[in-house]
Amino acid sequence: MNGHNGTDQYAASLSSIKEARERIKSYIQKTPVVTSETLNSMAGRGLLFKCECFQKGGAFKFRGASNAVFSLDEQQADKGVITHSSGNHAAALALAAKLRGIPAYIVIPSNAPKCKVDNVIRYGGQVIWCEPTMQSRQSTAAKVQQDTGAVLIHPYNDGRIISGQGTILLELLEQFSDIDTIIAPISGELSLGGGLISGVALAAKSIKPSIRVLAAEPVGANDAALSKENGRIVILPEVNTIADGLRATLGDLTW
Repeated sequence: MNGHNGTDQYAASLSSIKEARERIKSYIQKTPVVTSETLNSMAGRGLLFKCECFQKGGAFKFRGASNAVFSLDEQQADKGVITHSSGNHAAALALAAKLRGIPAYIVIPSNAPKCKVDNVIRYGGQVIWCEPTMQSRQSTAAKVQQDTGAVLIHPYNDGRIISGQGTILLELLEQFSDIDTIIAPISGELSLGGGLISGVALAAKSIKPSIRVLAAEPVGANDAALSKENGRIVILPEVNTIADGLRATLGDLTW
């Protein structure tokens, strides 16, 4: 599950997504799918919403975090896990680590939303503050990892995370098998980074190749669209969106 840039081997597969589902099924919530006649009328088509807001930790991130944490062997897990995140991945990893009974070291930039920091603390994560730059996040995480021996669980650029997020699609197609189009969010150093869309697309195209998969991102943070246009990862000098989880760039594995 360790795909590398420049090869045609992906970091995840339908097989790894199915394995993830078996691994995490006793920890995650099976989330509901809802519809709205008002929105259906406005859109002129039948819309379904997979409500991962009802997932443990409040977001789909718990799927990937749980898969990563519970795939560690005992020797690895004994040292705990570490990540750098200001968003839902931070809380998800803290909760998954709590369920396994291991430490979670969470490097968080000083400008992170208070509600998200509170979630990390509530789930037992040990918060380590850093400056609000990617360089500071990475260097601080590297220092903590060196000091503790904890396993780094990247917010999105990790096959275990991609596989865990892909379990959403397995669940969704069991709930509604005749879906023809899926729209999923993409982007963000702070949160998504393509982990969700990668897992969803891999599973969807493997199970039902006719499904159309669309990736949605804010116009003011359209690095993924520009990356697709240019055939390489494009990093925007600045972004303009209130969606703090949809800011910044893709990883080489999600790319």
